[in-house]
Amino acid sequence: MPFMDKWSCLVTGAGGFLGQRIVRQLLEEEKQLEEIRLLDKVLSPQLLLEFSELKHKTKVTVMQGDILDEQLLHKACQGITAVIHTASVIDTGLWRRKEVMMEVNLKGTQLLLEACISASVPIFIYTSSVEVAGPNSYRKPVQNGHEGELLESKWRNAYPYSKKLAEKAVLAVDGQLLRSGIIMHTCSLRPMYIYGEGSIFLQSEITKALNNDKTIKRNKEGSMANQVYVENVAWAHVLALRSLRDSEKAQTIGGQFYYICDDTPPQSYSDLNYELSKEWGFKLGSKIGIPFTLLYWAAFLLEMISFMLYPIFIYEPPLNCHLLTLTNSVFTLSYKKAKKDLGYMPRFSWLEAKQKTSQWIGTLVAQNREYLKTKAP
Repeated sequence: MPFMDKWSCLVTGAGGFLGQRIVRQLLEEEKQLEEIRLLDKVLSPQLLLEFSELKHKTKVTVMQGDILDEQLLHKACQGITAVIHTASVIDTGLWRRKEVMMEVNLKGTQLLLEACISASVPIFIYTSSVEVAGPNSYRKPVQNGHEGELLESKWRNAYPYSKKLAEKAVLAVDGQLLRSGIIMHTCSLRPMYIYGEGSIFLQSEITKALNNDKTIKRNKEGSMANQVYVENVAWAHVLALRSLRDSEKAQTIGGQFYYICDDTPPQSYSDLNYELSKEWGFKLGSKIGIPFTLLYWAAFLLEMISFMLYPIFIYEPPLNCHLLTLTNSVFTLSYKKAKKDLGYMPRFSWLEAKQKTSQWIGTLVAQNREYLKTKAP
C-alpha cells in the first residue's frame, strides 16, 4: 500500500539540538504533511518564526509543556498519524539528575506510548542512543558491529539504563492492534555521538579548551568510536517515517532498531574535537601520563565511596567507570542495515559536516574573545 495522502506528525523535544533539525526537514521535504505539532518545554520565538516560514501549507501547532504531563500528551496525540519521540535528558554523571532521567527518559516514553495507543496513533519512532549497546569494557574492542550482534549495555548509570528500558518498551508494542483496527508499528534509531552546530557537549569541550590555552584533553591512545553529523541523524528519522508510512515496508521495519552513523571517520572523541577546531588554533594535549587501568580503578574506588556515602550524602565523583569506558574504548558500528531497510545514506559528507561545524566553532571563539575584552582592566 502506498503512502497515506494526508498525514500529521508530533515531534517531542522539537526545540532541541536534534528535534529542530527533524522539524525543519519534515517541513521542507514532506509535501503531504498537513500538520506538525511541536512539543517541548521551551521553544524560542525565533525558532517558531523560522518553522512557520519554511512551509506555509503545513500547520505548525505549538504544544509547550512537560513530557510527564499526561493530559497534554493525550491532547497532543489526538488525530495524529505519527510520533517522533526525541525528548530526553542526557547526563554522564553517576548521581547527577538520575531521578529526572529515569522520569523523563523512561516514564515519559511510557506515558507517551499510552497516549498513542489511546488515540490510535499507528506510527511511533524513538530516538534511542548508541549507549544502549555499549561499550561495556574498554578491554574488549567492537569494530564494525551490527544489529545482528544484539549488543546490550550492562551499565546501571541512569542515562544508558533509562534509554535501554525505554527502547524495549517502544519495540514491545510493535504489532499491537489499535481500537481503530489499525496495526501500530514502531522502530528505534540509535545514533552515535551527535556533533554539529549548536551541540552543547561540543560547546562544553571547546569552552574547556579555551580556558586551557586552546588545548583539548586527549583520550586514551588507540580509542575509537563513530560520530555522526546532526543533519544526517535528522534525515534518518525522516526516512524511517517514510518507511513506516508504507504499510508493506512497515511489516519489515516495525519492531527493529537501527544504528545511525555516517562517513565521519571513526576516531577518538578528542581527535574529532581537534579536527573540528584546529582551524582556530586548537591543539591536542599530551598523552595521558597515568596508566589508564590505574585511572579506571581510581574511578571505581571513587564510585564505591560515593555508594557508601549515599544514604547520608550525595557525592558526585569527578570520574566514573561508565564515562571512562564510553570515551576510551574501541567501539565502532555499521549503518548497513539502515541503508538496506530505510534507504539511508548521509545527506552531508564528512567534509561538509566538518566545514559547517568548524564555522560555528569560529563564532564561539569570537564570542570568547569579545567576552575577554569586557573583562580586561
